[in-house]
Amino acid sequence: MTTVTEEVGWLASIDAAINAVFEPVTEVFSTIVFFPITIGDVSFPFVVLWLIAAGVIFTVYFGFIQFRGLKVGYEVVRGRYSSKDDPGEVPHFQALTSALSGTVGLGNIAGVGAAMALGGPGATFWMVLAGLLGMATKFAECTLGVKYREVHEDGSVSGGPFRYLPIAFSKFGSIPAKILTGIFAVAILIFGVAGGNMFQANQTFAQVQNVTGGADGLLGSPGAALIFGLVLAGLVAVVILGGIKSIGATTSRLVPAMGLVYVVSCLLVILVNLGQVPAAIASIFAGAFNPQGIAGGILGVMIVGFTRAAFSNEAGLGSAAIAHSAVKTRRPVSEGFVALFEPLVDTVLICTMTALAIIIAGAPSLQAGIDQVQAGEGTPDGVILTSDAFATVFPWFPVVLAIAVSLFAYSTLITWSYYGLKSWQYLFGRGKTTEIIYKVIFLFFTVAGTVLTFSQVIGFADAALFVCGFVNLLGVYFLLPVIKREMRAYLADRKSGKLAILGIETDELQAEK
Repeated sequence: MTTVTEEVGWLASIDAAINAVFEPVTEVFSTIVFFPITIGDVSFPFVVLWLIAAGVIFTVYFGFIQFRGLKVGYEVVRGRYSSKDDPGEVPHFQALTSALSGTVGLGNIAGVGAAMALGGPGATFWMVLAGLLGMATKFAECTLGVKYREVHEDGSVSGGPFRYLPIAFSKFGSIPAKILTGIFAVAILIFGVAGGNMFQANQTFAQVQNVTGGADGLLGSPGAALIFGLVLAGLVAVVILGGIKSIGATTSRLVPAMGLVYVVSCLLVILVNLGQVPAAIASIFAGAFNPQGIAGGILGVMIVGFTRAAFSNEAGLGSAAIAHSAVKTRRPVSEGFVALFEPLVDTVLICTMTALAIIIAGAPSLQAGIDQVQAGEGTPDGVILTSDAFATVFPWFPVVLAIAVSLFAYSTLITWSYYGLKSWQYLFGRGKTTEIIYKVIFLFFTVAGTVLTFSQVIGFADAALFVCGFVNLLGVYFLLPVIKREMRAYLADRKSGKLAILGIETDELQAEK
């Protein structure tokens, strides 16, 4: 019979082994992906510029659709132009909440905290700008995800980049098209298990450990992270076995509830310190254009803001197009209008509120985190920075945040399991056996995420994220004229009242498919 000491030592050795395996992999992967561009004394990844440029180009090309298309999107979400006979699996609202559950998560809590430590208050300005630009990017990729989807005989849907990228790259030939789409599938699969899975599990454990006494508390002993990960994986397994319909039904209830709890909490912190809001906003603008003590100056802060915004709202990665492609609709661009709300809610609203709360609170851990980054000692746990900031107003809030973090992470985990499954099916085909193998692997990485250090998880996730963005946006560029035709036809039909006649597509739209 083993003793308690032997069991604890065995669990701790597993923790150490997992970290030892991932550390060199993360370092090599990040070095390859984040190939730097140097301007003066500042170096930044080319892929960040790639995402920024896409947001600007799409915004101009579609005539600032993120501003003039919100009313249309609201009408579509309400079901004004929908019919129960439309092809697809889930209604517009459930498609939106499924996609939001993959984006509104710990990127808004831990990601913003990390951004504050890396780039100071000024990073908030660039996050918001990235969110506004990302709305146009989401509009484009989600429209394509629905347009080129495949509805199977059993009613299930396969859509997203796995369908439109082969068409976009077909001008290069069938083999290059398959290779590029395959690279995207591998990258989004990696990001699914890293950013959409391990990151969520990692920061959930960090916050729950924090409110239960920290390293000296209930979950501070060696092996506690492993046990926590196993329990979390079991809870995820309960939902993901049911597919997108089960995920959509769960997130349609979970996302609005958890979003409301978190937003109300942020508002309470801000309202209690209402007099400090003008100074906080001023520090955001000052830090964005005149940062003090931040490596790389303005450009450095800008890169932090855009990077963390991309991690939060996933605009340009193609991931959300997978969830949106399951929507019940006959007009693909209708879901593009719905997708506008994702970056708006995720980055412009929730990330900004989180940043304001952190800045206003001015918890000592924020400056400690900035000092940690500047000393080259890694990135602090972002969720802890956010938790400490809220605790300055409500000492009991870390417990509430632990619950919110758990719900955010849970919804993100189950949504990204679906994204990863579609990547897996593209690479290895559809079938019950391959699906079971994938889900076992996904759940294994859920456990691994609770054990790894935060710096390793976020580095690995960022690298995979930007591979997705590079390949996906390249494909979207080739199909921009298709999106514009869909957009113009839909807006014209809406203006003339023809959208009331559902179930009929023009010969031109059918021919394009």
